[in-house]
Amino acid sequence: MYYKVLIANIEEYAPIVYTPTVGLVCQNYSGLFRRPRGMYFSAEDRGEMMSMVYNWPADQVDMIVVTDGSRILGLGDLGVQGIGIAIGKLDLYVAAAGINPQRVLPVMIDVGTNNEKLLKDPLYLGLQQHRLDGDDYLAVIDEFMQAVFTRWPHVIVQFEDFQSKWAFKLLQRYRNTYRMFNDDVQGTAGVAIAGLLGAMRAQGRPMIDFPKMKIVVAGAGSAGVGVLNAARKTMARMLGNNEVAFESAKSQFWVVDAKGLITEERENIDPDAVPFARNVREADRQGLKEGASLVEVVLEALKHSTSTRPAVFAMSNPTNNAECTPEEAFSILGDSIIFASGSPFKDVDLGNGHIGHCNQGNNMYLFPGIGLGTLLSGSRIISDGMLQSAAECLAAYMSEEEVVNGIIYPSISRIRDITKEVATAVIMEAVEEDLAEGYRNMDARDLHKLNKEQILEYVNKNMWTPEYPKLVYKED
Repeated sequence: MYYKVLIANIEEYAPIVYTPTVGLVCQNYSGLFRRPRGMYFSAEDRGEMMSMVYNWPADQVDMIVVTDGSRILGLGDLGVQGIGIAIGKLDLYVAAAGINPQRVLPVMIDVGTNNEKLLKDPLYLGLQQHRLDGDDYLAVIDEFMQAVFTRWPHVIVQFEDFQSKWAFKLLQRYRNTYRMFNDDVQGTAGVAIAGLLGAMRAQGRPMIDFPKMKIVVAGAGSAGVGVLNAARKTMARMLGNNEVAFESAKSQFWVVDAKGLITEERENIDPDAVPFARNVREADRQGLKEGASLVEVVLEALKHSTSTRPAVFAMSNPTNNAECTPEEAFSILGDSIIFASGSPFKDVDLGNGHIGHCNQGNNMYLFPGIGLGTLLSGSRIISDGMLQSAAECLAAYMSEEEVVNGIIYPSISRIRDITKEVATAVIMEAVEEDLAEGYRNMDARDLHKLNKEQILEYVNKNMWTPEYPKLVYKED
């Protein structure tokens, strides 16, 4: 009944089971706890995880969302209380992608917390010690991955809300061995790319013009750098998909963190942000120095721009962490901008019958379809091509009329239909890359024979739906 109600009213209830309410839940989880949901593996369970996974009662698990609670949304280290985010994400996998709710598993890996408030809280449910680091930390995650894939070889693991320090390292460590992806790095990037391509359409320009777009990214964490890498790869693909194209694409980006503009002069740059550090001479020519403010950088990027509809994406979650509100953006920049945010905001009445549309650029549009498409294709890994296909599918989903009116993301009420389309695109790309191994009675050879409409039907047939048959009462 819970899922029947959630699916029927997804637009109303998504902000409750997911952002922004889930953030509040995680902040207060120890005081709200009533019963365990999911599995908890802690640093003290080392050497036992292989046997622990058999405590879970389901013989088959299709989808795991795992977190270590180190960076929950924009709220920081919430330790074991971050299990709420894994529970909420899997509710959306059921509602949007039709994953069977008996085949999902939320997981918390408790390696301690560096949140001093939680360390002193007598009600805190997790290990009251500082976080493991280095090889000790990696050993815990390695053991967990080996254990779950030993019991469920075909499971898909989505990494969620790991701090930037580990997000990229773990992704690179596992992505070519296991069926896994990191939603903060790859999901956020995919949704941002879809939005940027939609913004190109809204500007009346073809998507092939994307490599000419100037992009300023505020924040060099896992999500920000994930967007940068994905945008660079997309540009390079459009420019010929070679080394020269990949190298030239990086000149379209400016990255600003808490210390300002990142240039090659910056000491101790995060290795993942190094490719996007601006050349010092080039920055000087533009009148920008190391550490230049966001305002200075944006003004420089807008110089000589012919765009009549700049895009502003305030993607941080939850709502009160957004970089700006739609009211602020439209009141300062006028009604011609394309605006998107990570959490939901209401549209803005601009007067004279004009509406400033607030698009929710949320990962919810992609991660259910990526997971479902990977599951039904039986792909051995989740490739960059599969993620790119998902983003391009979302970008093309909106009609021309909607895009011209500044609507670049669909309504959440259409999430199940969007997920079918995204899953279909992911399956087709997995087949194209010869990664698909099939699912249940549909083997790889069968998948190769299907056209797009047949794959869409295959996806639809394999989505779980809560059905309530009518009961007929007979009177004697």
